[in-house]
Amino acid sequence: MVHTAEDVARWFLQRNDMEDKNGGADAITDLKLQKLMYYAQGMSLAMRDTPMFAEPIEAWQHGPVVPCIYQIYKRYGANGIDYTEADAPQEKYTEEDKEVLETVYNYFGQFSAWKLRDMTHSEDPWKNTQLCHVITTDAIKRFFDKRYVENETA
Repeated sequence: MVHTAEDVARWFLQRNDMEDKNGGADAITDLKLQKLMYYAQGMSLAMRDTPMFAEPIEAWQHGPVVPCIYQIYKRYGANGIDYTEADAPQEKYTEEDKEVLETVYNYFGQFSAWKLRDMTHSEDPWKNTQLCHVITTDAIKRFFDKRYVENETA
């Protein structure tokens, strides 16, 4: 199932809030959220051949960005995004969806926003896209297939 980018962002914020209540987690900044969104899209394309969300991802100065998500959360700047129950995801997630999102959160969520930024800067989808242009889902899928799926089965 393809979700809205806004709902996927809410999923990450809610997941982080749950972890914070169970022993502490650093708040997610807009920069970190953007990178988690990019990795969720890539892992979904590689693992399931289906995008997690339909909205485009663009190559910006600090890496991949989902512009509509940036518009919602930019007011937080470098501060953690304030999560409230009113922001809870509205859509239903399949077990397959949850597997992808949990994989992304558990692996990529451990890194700081700036570490994730640096990681995306070394990856072909961002490197090979002109700034302020859309990073194609084909480019993302090809990269994630090669980097994460083929390496896992080798």
